[in-house]
Amino acid sequence: MTTLTVLYDANCAFCRRAKGWLARQEQLVRLEFVPAGSEPARRRFPALDHADTLNVITVIGDRGEVYRGERAWLVCLWALRAWRPLAGRVSRSGHRVFLRAATELADRLRALTKDEDCGETCQG
Repeated sequence: MTTLTVLYDANCAFCRRAKGWLARQEQLVRLEFVPAGSEPARRRFPALDHADTLNVITVIGDRGEVYRGERAWLVCLWALRAWRPLAGRVSRSGHRVFLRAATELADRLRALTKDEDCGETCQG
């Protein structure tokens, strides 16, 4: 795997901040960011439910793998040099509870920051 495409909600302040943070990290696997539900996303991934990608983080691998929700967050961490060891530990079944809780927190933050204008600080 050489590239992961992260579909992010461009109208969500939390998503824009997460995108900026991911983009600034040293990447072992290149992360490419495309606004979820956009025309470029629809053209590149016609089989996806694009309305759903605005509600659930979705990441697509360069061989067509689709990761959603907690698996999407996990594969994003796996792509980053500093976070890959943690991604490996969290992926083990005993630690999935932590990952699920973190994903639920992220989903709540997304809901709270939807359509919030956070200005220059969250453009990534």
